[in-house]
Amino acid sequence: MKDSELKVLVKKSYGDIAKKGGSCCPSKSSCCGAAPAEDVSKSIGYTEDDLEAVPSGANLGLGCGNPIAMASIKEGDTVLDLGSGAGFDSFLAAGKVGPKGRVIGVDMTPEMIEKAKENASKGNFSNVEFRLGELENLPVADDSVDVIISNCVVNLVLDKKTAFKEAFRVLKPGGRLMVLDIVLKRALPDFVMKSIDAYVGCISGAALKEIYLEAIKSAGFDDVTVIDESIFPLDFMAEDPAGQAIARNLEEGAEGINKLENLVSSIKVRAIKPKPIEGFNALA
Repeated sequence: MKDSELKVLVKKSYGDIAKKGGSCCPSKSSCCGAAPAEDVSKSIGYTEDDLEAVPSGANLGLGCGNPIAMASIKEGDTVLDLGSGAGFDSFLAAGKVGPKGRVIGVDMTPEMIEKAKENASKGNFSNVEFRLGELENLPVADDSVDVIISNCVVNLVLDKKTAFKEAFRVLKPGGRLMVLDIVLKRALPDFVMKSIDAYVGCISGAALKEIYLEAIKSAGFDDVTVIDESIFPLDFMAEDPAGQAIARNLEEGAEGINKLENLVSSIKVRAIKPKPIEGFNALA
């Protein structure tokens, strides 16, 4: 399948999620989940106060952790949320930056942008805006953002190197990147890599961990640090569309999913855009 066709399918899948107000597949620690969104969110690091602070319909249970808890967001910051969905993390960030700061959410799915704007209106969030765009070509000015957050989204991006270069471009010198995502410990079987369900379910689009981290470093970031890592909970994969698609190709069926144990993990990565060295002239 061509990259352009795959991107259309991803947009359609997440557009359907926005319309239905639910998630794409059940999991405790993936970008998708059929368990109630509130239960999923509590299991990956959000508090009851977090859930009550956002408008109804903003939390779709699509994350793999809580980037707000780790991003060191300060009052007055400008925060960019990559793959903002219905606005859950953007609204939590808005509470951190206060009236003197602002939050920009970017998502490639028109239905998600529409839903996020509706949620912002419901919650009277005046310091949040949502923009339609792709991570490989962000609709954001150079050197304009203090903090970037992203929650289980970059795995869906076809050109991850360009996405991280764009993140580097829009961050101010000294700006911080906090990204939570799904990565691979080792290569997946070929039939999994070719599965559309596994791609939309955040599995087959994931990069090898070392390649993912190198993409961040090669974009120019310093202090690239994995601050937490956990194995993807395969016991839940047997229940979701991605897991079922994989199981159909295994002789043992759903039980064969255990063969993929330790291949997929969830990571939390922090990085910094370096400040220019005082007195250094690049042309000298």
